[in-house]
Amino acid sequence: MTEPDPGQPGTDHLDGNMLAGPLAEVFAVDVTTATGRCASCGRTGPVAGLRVYARAPGVVARCPACEAVILRLVRTPTSAWLDLRGATFLRVPMPAEPLMMPGPTSPAM
Repeated sequence: MTEPDPGQPGTDHLDGNMLAGPLAEVFAVDVTTATGRCASCGRTGPVAGLRVYARAPGVVARCPACEAVILRLVRTPTSAWLDLRGATFLRVPMPAEPLMMPGPTSPAM
């Protein structure tokens, strides 16, 4: 991961490698329980409620209200291609994070 250089203007960001942990956590859950919104008609509902068509090189999931394509997923021998441009958002339920208590930590025994 590339750390920002405070001496250089415009380097207030990290590179995309920083996303490895957060995205692995998100995609390690059952995404069918996620809620999304159709970019075409605005319908909001669970991914499990989409109409999925699997008679293609991959799968296509469409909005049950307007039939717009919400999701495309294609698997190759070495990659997975996920296109979510038909969704304005995808809200994924996550387990609650443990509360972090301020103060010193106890040494391991």
